Amino acid sequence: MTAVVEGELARGSLIVLRSKMIEDAAQDYAWRRDPELATFDAARPYHGSYSEYLAIFRDELNHPSSYRRTVAVENFAGQHMGNVMYYNVDFQRREAEIGVTIGLKEFWDRGYGTDLINTFVAHIFETMEIDRIQLKTLDWNIRAQKCFERVGFQPYSTSKRGEFNFVLMEIFRDAFGRGFPGDEHREGD
Repeated sequence: MTAVVEGELARGSLIVLRSKMIEDAAQDYAWRRDPELATFDAARPYHGSYSEYLAIFRDELNHPSSYRRTVAVENFAGQHMGNVMYYNVDFQRREAEIGVTIGLKEFWDRGYGTDLINTFVAHIFETMEIDRIQLKTLDWNIRAQKCFERVGFQPYSTSKRGEFNFVLMEIFRDAFGRGFPGDEHREGD
């Protein structure tokens, strides 16, 4: 397939995954400073200056790691709507952790989350020697949990960090693609 978007890594039915570019920095900075988005990460909004953030952003672009990578998410119109990343990669155990942010709220609850996760998980399993992908989501974030379950993630434990309670979920390479019955009528991601 010919890449339609510069730096394209994978294409879903609603989204495109592409490599990060310096042009993404301003949008990412705004998302990191958004108090509502920070609550979904059990984090505080970023309070550093844009120039400080830009230095960190440039460093990540210039010195990529095989253990951690952030990927931009666009709609088919080329609008940067979010990011997805893998991190904590353990090549001996063949596992990684993922995280996702849909920063543009007009794309919430419209099926983009499921397509994004499905496309990213497929990309990881196709391009990396990873057999297990895990994630954690806040226990109250039922919308995210349903989205992950539609892709095939299953809860396997819980954890606590300070005042935050998390549901830990996982998917294995051999189970990927099964999803849940009725997922063609998805809602709320």
